[in-house]
Amino acid sequence: MAAGTSNYWEDLRKQARQLENELDLKLVSFSKLCTSYSHSGSRDGGRDRYSSGTTPLLNGSSQDRMFETMAIEIEQLLARLTGVNDKMAEYTHSAGVPSLNAALMHTLQRHRDILQDYTHEFHKTKANFTAIRERENLMGSVRKDIESYKSGSGVNNRRTELFLKEHDHLRNSDRLIEETISIAMATKENMTSQRGMLKSIHSKMNTLANRFPAVNSLIQRINLRKRRDSLILGGVIGICTILLLLYAFH
Repeated sequence: MAAGTSNYWEDLRKQARQLENELDLKLVSFSKLCTSYSHSGSRDGGRDRYSSGTTPLLNGSSQDRMFETMAIEIEQLLARLTGVNDKMAEYTHSAGVPSLNAALMHTLQRHRDILQDYTHEFHKTKANFTAIRERENLMGSVRKDIESYKSGSGVNNRRTELFLKEHDHLRNSDRLIEETISIAMATKENMTSQRGMLKSIHSKMNTLANRFPAVNSLIQRINLRKRRDSLILGGVIGICTILLLLYAFH
């Protein structure tokens, strides 16, 4: 019975090691596929890998199909290795020799660690591949849009150029109008300031006249006397002229 259970355990370990070896080889190939996909995209640079004039040895669609196939195979191997580890765990719990349980548990833990590492590496490589593929598809779409825009008809380009020129003309007109309005506003402010100054001067003069009424009255008297003297002088000159004319004609 012990020999039978020992053989069963060894068979499980043999299956686990075989699956681990197969997974190791598959993961190496899977990682190389991801790397070659990334390098092919970077070598193409600004060109679209799917629309280039030359046909590569392994184009994008072939790489995508190979990626899907290898991913399915690796997932199947991981599932099989998980099943073997589960059987090994069941065996360790039902082993008839307690003294061997520690060694069996150590071996089982080592296989579980390997399974965990392979699973983590698979998901990491798959995520990297998916991210690179999405980036390449996005770049290809952007490049196609740019090429489509560049290859637009000449009429559309001419129309766009006319629209841009008209837009510049409108902007220049708006700027001239704004400058004219600014000049008018400045002139208005200047005239308002001058009117305020004149009002202030007139107000000050009225204040002085009201403050010194004697001076104002004296000035008015002087003006009246000048006017009276002018009238008298004019009258004398007129009478003298008439007398001279009468004397001359007689």
